[in-house]
Amino acid sequence: MTVHFIGAGPGAPDLLTLRGRDLIAACPVCLYAGSLVPEAILGHCPEGAKIVNTAPMDLDAIIEEIKAAHAAGQDVARLHSGDLSVWSAMGEQIRRLRAEGIPFTVTPGVPAFAAAAASLGTELTLPGLGQSVILTRTQGRASSMPEGETLENFGRTGATLALHLSIGNLPKVVRELTPHYGPDCPVAIVYRASWPDEKIVRATLSTLEAATPGDVKRTALILVGPALAGEGFTESRLYAADYDRRYRPQTADSPWSEWRHGDD
Repeated sequence: MTVHFIGAGPGAPDLLTLRGRDLIAACPVCLYAGSLVPEAILGHCPEGAKIVNTAPMDLDAIIEEIKAAHAAGQDVARLHSGDLSVWSAMGEQIRRLRAEGIPFTVTPGVPAFAAAAASLGTELTLPGLGQSVILTRTQGRASSMPEGETLENFGRTGATLALHLSIGNLPKVVRELTPHYGPDCPVAIVYRASWPDEKIVRATLSTLEAATPGDVKRTALILVGPALAGEGFTESRLYAADYDRRYRPQTADSPWSEWRHGDD
């Protein structure tokens, strides 16, 4: 028996990995975070599968469901939205499973920030504007922020920020980032990225609060940084005609030339 933690993606049911789909189809038990995982994904469950919505359950109850499946020798598909590496609460479940000696696997999913960037049609790392993306959040009820992980500190980097779980702290985001990015810095809010009711707000730090609809209250990602403008950047050297690279050595004495001919 194995518990398969599966990243169910940002919302669109077809933004699911093939591995994730096949594991769901093979598990007689499925536990899913019903507040965020679309029900269409449950269509991959086998006929007669036990399907449990964990949204109203606490951690102890979730682990009891898994222990019951373990005792019955039944594999479990444990579905969380987005990717499991960030803000999934997988870590606390894994700690309990290790203590119980219950095996598990982890299958990654499409993260929300990637789906949001796709909806915006933008690259978050543009040469000369930003080469780093910081995934973070503001203080919330469920988890505190470690000392040093502040908007001011992250803002000093000038990197593209992807702020999760922070739409309720919009005034704080604007107030603390404006001194570092400037009032004209481009910002985007993507509400329910890849869902049918997705909404996109494009603004600047100075206009963001006024531009954000009142019904955008949760499940929204805030992206901040110069790269969101999609202009004013230099072209990378990667595809430059005179760029010496492994698959396109420029001279006979290129360090890649011997590799190429040796491979031939």
